[in-house]
Amino acid sequence: MENLTPFHSTLKWALESTWPMLTLFIVIIMISRISYIIINKEKVVLYKDIFILLSILYLLMLYFMLLSTENSTKGINFQIFREMARYRIGSKLFFHNVIGNIVLFVPFGFILSYFIKARKIRHVVIPSFIVSLSAEIIQYQIGRAFDVDDVILNTMGALIGFMIYISLREIKNLLPEVLKKDWFYNTLSILMLIGVTMLIVSIWLVKL
Repeated sequence: MENLTPFHSTLKWALESTWPMLTLFIVIIMISRISYIIINKEKVVLYKDIFILLSILYLLMLYFMLLSTENSTKGINFQIFREMARYRIGSKLFFHNVIGNIVLFVPFGFILSYFIKARKIRHVVIPSFIVSLSAEIIQYQIGRAFDVDDVILNTMGALIGFMIYISLREIKNLLPEVLKKDWFYNTLSILMLIGVTMLIVSIWLVKL
């Protein structure tokens, strides 16, 4: 039996279910990008390519985790905070259903902020709210539960992602010029890619 936290357990389940799709998409994206660079003799900016690749993979996994019907229950909740209040703070269910729904959308908020160059909270909160609400409506239509609390938690996660984006942008402006070069961000991106890879490998290998 595996000894995993709710976060790791959910991520492991998602990876086990989506690895064929993710692998094929990685191949398609990398081949397409390499071909474009060769044909158009474009300069490679590694950190941008890595970020775009990770963003696409995250969105694919987000799609699966939001719309998978495995082990799902049907229902509807329009009462704000009702579902949140069911879980004792600090319990596994609290981390899985409350913290998990927040964490799930933190990368979405960051990615959205990066690509639209968001400057104000509403630039991210409104699109994220619409995306989460749409996902909940679709979930209900395919046999899962609609929960207004999930919309709130997802939007909170996206807001945190926006705040991280703004914070990193401000930090970047304070850096010396030598640390604003592509080589520095390429190095950070490679380290991030290694970290993500190590996380995935650790999830596959963790056993009792």
